[in-house]
Amino acid sequence: MIDDRSTALGQTSPASGSGKRSRRMLAMLELLSEQGAVSLQELVDTLGVSAATARRDLADLEQQGLLARTHGGARIAVPTSEIPVRLREGRSRGVKQRIGRAAAALLPDGPLAVAIGGGTTAATVARSLVFRSGLTIVTNSLTTAGEIGARPNLRVVMTGGTIRPHSFELVGVLAENAFAAMNVGAAFVGMDGVSAAGGATTHDETEARTNAAMLRNAQRTIVVADSSKIGRTTLAPVVGMRGVHDLVTDDGADPAELGRIADLGVRVHVVANRSPEPR
Repeated sequence: MIDDRSTALGQTSPASGSGKRSRRMLAMLELLSEQGAVSLQELVDTLGVSAATARRDLADLEQQGLLARTHGGARIAVPTSEIPVRLREGRSRGVKQRIGRAAAALLPDGPLAVAIGGGTTAATVARSLVFRSGLTIVTNSLTTAGEIGARPNLRVVMTGGTIRPHSFELVGVLAENAFAAMNVGAAFVGMDGVSAAGGATTHDETEARTNAAMLRNAQRTIVVADSSKIGRTTLAPVVGMRGVHDLVTDDGADPAELGRIADLGVRVHVVANRSPEPR
């Protein structure tokens, strides 16, 4: 069944300090991802910035290992379609917050253990739970743990593991063993791709194995993903859609694809892509 609207239901790098600059640097990386290389003049014309500003941004992105500067421009350093989490923070922030609130509202009242994975959309679920009491939150996300760890009303359990720089998640055998040792009532996980045919997928196979371990001991699996992820299939499978209980997304998603996902037994919850206009 597809519900209509939600009522049916980090750490920032110093090199990307302001939201405006983060969005600009994100646009640079997206251009490079699409084209492989870009000239300084193309960046100036496309982004509407000065050559000096573009050079500073390129220098910072190169320092972070995200591109390689060339004579008169830049090229992608490592072929990847994944944008680092520190630059994704400002992307579709409003709709991700609405997805997070709608997903958090799916939890019953009372004491409960929940697991929350990494990524910017899953982090909004954690932020929506900060005023709950009686929750034990198990997470492998450094950004989520940093935001909610000091809340006296929450018990926060951090897994071990190896830090994955793109997502600030702890992954690998230590994280998998930690998730395997705990039972949770619900697990919230963000994905890079969600489709009826491909299931829930991520860009990285180690992250996928860690996410799969988190879901195995969860009574309820809740996938949170904005509409840009719906219909996509990325490299590493985490779980088939028949293993997902709920999907929370926004109304920018393809209705036909949401219908195919719902036909597999997933409860699909849809929030508005944009905030309602004030009257």
